[in-house]
Amino acid sequence: MRTSARNQFSGKIASVTRGAVNDEVVIKTDGGQEIVAMITHTSAERLALSAGKAAFALIKSSSIILATELGDGHLSVRNRLDGKIEALNKGAVNTEVVVALPSGDSLAAIITNCSAEALKLAVDAPVTALFKASSVIVGVAG
Repeated sequence: MRTSARNQFSGKIASVTRGAVNDEVVIKTDGGQEIVAMITHTSAERLALSAGKAAFALIKSSSIILATELGDGHLSVRNRLDGKIEALNKGAVNTEVVVALPSGDSLAAIITNCSAEALKLAVDAPVTALFKASSVIVGVAG
């Protein structure tokens, strides 16, 4: 499958926590990261999601929030991936930031040029990518 989502992670479902309206789905990626998704219970049933099933997670680059100094701050964001900046591609309004993860995977974030400047982003600098579980699209083959 080909999509426009810049961030695509394949792996296996580690767990599914059922809810009345939404289900929490945890995907253990092939690179070792855990990505948490919040999807409707109807979608989880339609996809027949269960632990051990192969799946993939899609996250739009515009849904990624970057931070440079989080420390142990408490946030309501379920997904937090630490890495180093691999590339910065500045456009007229936005900057594409490619983050290299320890697993060898990478993810892309699109942020405003003002934000990139305020964060003083630089290649090889540490950065944390954050995204809400509701921003993750879950898919399965077939």
